[in-house]
Amino acid sequence: MSLQETAITNLRVEYRSKPMGIDAEKPRFSWNMTATGIGQKQTAYQLLVALSPDSLTPQAADCWDSGKVPSGISVAVPYAGKVLLPSTTYYWKVLVWDKEENMLESDASLFETGLFSENSMANWSGAKWIAMEGKKDKKASAVMFRSEVKLSKKVKKARLYVTALGAYTFFVNGNKAGFLREDGTVAEELLTPGWMNYDKTLHYFTYDVTKHLAIGENVLAAQVGNGWYNSRIGQGSSYYKESGNDQGLLVKLDVTYEDGSTEKIISDTNGQWKATDQGPIRENDIYDGEVYDATMEQDGWLEKQFDDAAWFSVKEHSYRATFPSAKLQAYPAKPAQILEELEQHPESIIVYQGVLPDFEGKYGRGKIKVVREYQPSDLSSGFTLKNGETAIIDLGQNMVGVPNYVVKGEGGTQIQIRFGEITNDGSKGADGPEGSVYFENLRTAKQTSLYTLKGDENGESHQDSMTFYGFRFAEIKVLTTDASVDVLQFTGKVASSSIDETGKFLTSSKAVNQLFQNVIWGHRGNYFWVPTDCPQRDERLGWTGDTQVFANTALYNAESVLFLETYMDTLVDSQELYGFDQASFTSVAPGGKWANLNSFARTGKGPKGQAGWAEVGIIIPWTLWQMTGDDSSITKHYDSMVKYMDWLYSQSGDSFRGAAGIGDWLAFQGSGNQIVSDIYYAYAADLMSSMAKHIGKIEDAKRYKELFKNIKTSFSKHYIVKDDQNNLVIKSSLTENPDDIFEEGIDVYKATKEDNSQFALLWILKLGLYETEEQKTKLMKLLNDNIKNDAAYKAAHPNSTRVNYAENTLSVGFLGVHVIAPVLSDIGSSDLAYALLLQDQMPSWLYSVKNGATTIWERWNSYSKEDGFGYVGMNSFNHYAYGAIAEWMYKYMAGISYDPEKPGFKHILLQPRFDEQKRITIVQAEYDSVYGVIKSGWRIDSESIYYKVTIPANTTATLYLQTGKDTGRDVAKINTGVSYIGKHEGKTVYEIESGSYEFKVKL
Repeated sequence: MSLQETAITNLRVEYRSKPMGIDAEKPRFSWNMTATGIGQKQTAYQLLVALSPDSLTPQAADCWDSGKVPSGISVAVPYAGKVLLPSTTYYWKVLVWDKEENMLESDASLFETGLFSENSMANWSGAKWIAMEGKKDKKASAVMFRSEVKLSKKVKKARLYVTALGAYTFFVNGNKAGFLREDGTVAEELLTPGWMNYDKTLHYFTYDVTKHLAIGENVLAAQVGNGWYNSRIGQGSSYYKESGNDQGLLVKLDVTYEDGSTEKIISDTNGQWKATDQGPIRENDIYDGEVYDATMEQDGWLEKQFDDAAWFSVKEHSYRATFPSAKLQAYPAKPAQILEELEQHPESIIVYQGVLPDFEGKYGRGKIKVVREYQPSDLSSGFTLKNGETAIIDLGQNMVGVPNYVVKGEGGTQIQIRFGEITNDGSKGADGPEGSVYFENLRTAKQTSLYTLKGDENGESHQDSMTFYGFRFAEIKVLTTDASVDVLQFTGKVASSSIDETGKFLTSSKAVNQLFQNVIWGHRGNYFWVPTDCPQRDERLGWTGDTQVFANTALYNAESVLFLETYMDTLVDSQELYGFDQASFTSVAPGGKWANLNSFARTGKGPKGQAGWAEVGIIIPWTLWQMTGDDSSITKHYDSMVKYMDWLYSQSGDSFRGAAGIGDWLAFQGSGNQIVSDIYYAYAADLMSSMAKHIGKIEDAKRYKELFKNIKTSFSKHYIVKDDQNNLVIKSSLTENPDDIFEEGIDVYKATKEDNSQFALLWILKLGLYETEEQKTKLMKLLNDNIKNDAAYKAAHPNSTRVNYAENTLSVGFLGVHVIAPVLSDIGSSDLAYALLLQDQMPSWLYSVKNGATTIWERWNSYSKEDGFGYVGMNSFNHYAYGAIAEWMYKYMAGISYDPEKPGFKHILLQPRFDEQKRITIVQAEYDSVYGVIKSGWRIDSESIYYKVTIPANTTATLYLQTGKDTGRDVAKINTGVSYIGKHEGKTVYEIESGSYEFKVKL
């Protein structure tokens, strides 16, 4: 292979290209090798870091020269040079030796440090937290801050460091500050600095504002709304006040002039900054929306020489005095952004006449009276809406973000836009006439945008900036009597923290492809600063059970490492703030709202714990390690993980029982909460043993291995029994904590507890909680029979909930959904896993697809034509937990998996499961792993299977291929880079070097 065919690409520091403002003292370096041939790999590397690009040689590197390191690792290599200075640009490159000992040299790249202010404010140059003096209503209108500063010389470089208590939008000479993308464009952020435990940690952001500054007067300005800090979502948090807190702003502008001199401009109380709450954002709340009065816009406030004499002075905010030990850290990941390429446009608009009649949700209460209907082709000049009319805009996609609209009308006219996910039909549970927007599942969330026009004859554009909505439908009304408004344009602006997609998946099934897209949209919508459960109702919380079941899928779908690492930091903060005994991980994070589930938290009695949710603190570090090979989260949070495991043991001691929780949430076939808790206790012990061994905690590894063994023994004693006919029975029906309100007393939350539940059978097989191979065989049959649910099974189990549902359906909830298909494939039942995937009867993944879903629903029965709308108290049409089926699609359908023995896709396991019944005949998938793009796809043609795979340079793979009658030896002989290993469980095994290959085998 010639040198020209191989290159070093995708240079990253802390998983980002050319990051600005990082606070990592020992940042991690990563790069990829690309090659066009077979078997290319890295045999050694040398990292060089310097203060100038000219010094990036082994002789001149003045910060770090790693020397030649014999290693194939090119992910998360930690810095080990001189102490990094704050606010400093560093340059770096990597030298790589390939398999033939040719040396390859990357291009130079760079990274820039932040202020390193976690333990000291010294590098903020005396900047103070400022707040508006004399603000009366601390929860209503947003606060506008401004300062005019004079620069005496030409600016060479300028960095803006900023954060807020609340959510901010910052302007420099009228230019909105935003995240600098890799392509040089500036992203539009939404609700920065995001959501965190404000009493423990606050994130700041760094912006390059060099091009926005000039000699002479310059204007720094910010608008600060409530964000999560002051909104109703903060209830139960230690910083929350019902009457509200002062919004706060912290700013440092670091200017370097062309002559090398510097100047620091800071937020201060010396008269340089002014503030007012008499701007256009009159109200704003995460749940309720935004009230914007354009007649109160203060024209010119972003420009110099604006008359701010009527504005108020600023005072020092009490934040530092109230929370003196709170950490101030650079946000490690990318901020939530408006993703312009995903912008949604109306698919249809209907206008109906009159005010809706009183509606009691009874079946068959009429339809709306449509007076006009528009298609996209009709909307080039918009449409007119009169008072007394209602327009419903269908964007065609359930999304998360904000509306952007252009309207024209008389000044003072007010319009109301309410957002919903679905429209009413004639079903039970509807909250309005057929065709109207369904709002009742929002509960108390208003989710409304109110806009008062200023009367611009050319039309006026608006985009909400201090809230977000979950919606597909927008209902627009003109509230001002006898007024009309021209709606010239309406767009849905999609916002997300899931920005850089890494996974692609396509099949021959249109329904499965739609399901995959629903997973992606659910992921986008609910990865918004933190992993939320839903984006529309008065919840939107970081439920940790949802997070842990979806984390692996998330890492396949999009670059989520930094997002999940940051969330793990938040979990540890919440553990210390809100966890039981400051040791248990919480059920939501951040914030104190519903942080701990169950009767203990609500009534002071009953068991303490939230099994399956709290284990998130164990599962996220393990998942990150498996998907990247990077154990940083394990080492950073190991003590917190041990604290939780010790707490679990303290709850039951040598009885080795888990701390109970809420069971397999929303399962159609219930399992006792205690068996769910015991299973997750065993799972946590197993993962801890693995992680402890990996980081060299050998005694801990032995201890957790013994703990797992003891839990298994206890588990077998309690749950694995034989009935009178000597049949194996899993006593998953046991209810052992009558005081737990989620076991008894609230019918809507529980499913009937049954023996041999799908959840229990799945997890026993996954963890090996059986005692003998004979038991395993019987458990496999019990599981297969339960899922197949044929007439004979129903006849034999007349009292089971399964009799109510079709064959080949699932009955698991949140804690079983991510393991059902993988376990089936692992026990040789991939055919049944395909039958489950392709089922469109209730309950199944495709049931929602058949009913028009564009995201994943919270419940299997969020809506059905037979029963109407699901339980209104808790019924989201954009959740993501059940989207964890995509993990099976990547890992098993396409066969792209990490090797648990060698995590991080340095060595890849390829185990594609073909649909031998030919229901699906094509699968194509890509995954952009930390080592490069893996492609895996197959096509069934007649009686042959064509399998194609691409393995990135510097990796290897083991392929397990269903080869029918072929020995497999001939396949290896004709493929350079492929070695025949032998047979394993009916499959032919090959070792593969990097490169692209095609196999043809008999079905």
